[in-house]
Amino acid sequence: MGNRRRVPRYRLHRPSGQAVVTLSGQDHYLGPHGTQVSKDEYDRVVAEWLANGRRAVLAEEERPSLLVTELVGAYWRHAQAYYVKDGKPTGEQWHIKTMLRVVKKLYGRTPIAQFGPLALKACREELIAEGQVRRTINQNAGRIKRMFRWGVENEMVPGEVYHALRAVEGLKRGRSAAKESEGVKPVPEEHVEKVLPVVSAAVGAMIRVQLLTGMRPGEVVIMRGCDIDRTGRVWTYKPMRHKTEHFGEQRVVYLGPQAQKVLKPFLAGGREGFLFSAAEAEEARQAQRTLAGDTARGSRGRARERARAWRDHYDVDSYRRAITRACEAAKIDPWHPHRLRHSAATKLRKEFGIEAARVVLGHKSAAVTEIYAEADRARAAQVMAQVG
Repeated sequence: MGNRRRVPRYRLHRPSGQAVVTLSGQDHYLGPHGTQVSKDEYDRVVAEWLANGRRAVLAEEERPSLLVTELVGAYWRHAQAYYVKDGKPTGEQWHIKTMLRVVKKLYGRTPIAQFGPLALKACREELIAEGQVRRTINQNAGRIKRMFRWGVENEMVPGEVYHALRAVEGLKRGRSAAKESEGVKPVPEEHVEKVLPVVSAAVGAMIRVQLLTGMRPGEVVIMRGCDIDRTGRVWTYKPMRHKTEHFGEQRVVYLGPQAQKVLKPFLAGGREGFLFSAAEAEEARQAQRTLAGDTARGSRGRARERARAWRDHYDVDSYRRAITRACEAAKIDPWHPHRLRHSAATKLRKEFGIEAARVVLGHKSAAVTEIYAEADRARAAQVMAQVG
């Protein structure tokens, strides 16, 4: 048991005087024993063997013709390990699984070397038939290309296959049968006003802060006192997690006087942890029910509530559900919290221009040079001092 992970050793092959190492039952001769050349060759072949999962690395002409289903299985195992954040699968895993289902359905038994541009276009047509919108179809086609690029990197796919797939351009607006997405629209102001009296204080504060700052739902739900710098006239909030952190970018949210006023009650007593606690909101709700003499709920409902482990902060799903329930209570069409970001963007763009809106909302591609970051942040702070 203790020897299973040991790397096969460099040794002398006496009859020939060469160095040799045995990997997966096959001898690899490395050159004259004791020379630096043979030791370098040992390092190379062992490194490749380990990178291949302790399996023999075959020459190109010796490799079997792998099927697309084998690539799909290997890539899915990679995606399950790679697309994880804070120990949980990201949304990208779900998108990849949807894409892999289509590829496997149409081309699972096809040799990888025969999957070309026409196969990719056929997968795309299947997505159109399923009713996906053009933007989503282009994203899924990009995921297929990414899988084949990963296959090239791991020597499962010939390089020319991926090169050919790159020639397939994305669908253009109005030039295919794919539907266009309607896009996310701002929340009507009157709908926000109808929801605010129905939600808890924590959810109401998150709604107001989102409207003032244009923050993403995932950024507002994890606000902590320790992440907010309150030393200046405009506070700065640096989320512990954000959408583009894997690009090495920093996200800074600027909190002006109005946002500060909303947040101050939640920062009372020098609170450094999460500001918006789902557990505290539930305790307040139960206390309010008790005061109102609400005894109509059955014992089964009360038992479910007692058994539920309320978290120390909202997540995006529980935040969205709270708003959906409030919309039902207010008898209006349900809306989701990401639309609040669009409401803020619309207002910022109208009053301060598209560039100011881009900076405040954190819409910055990884290719934008960092030399402009300080100027951008100064402009964002100036804007939020007036509106936030």
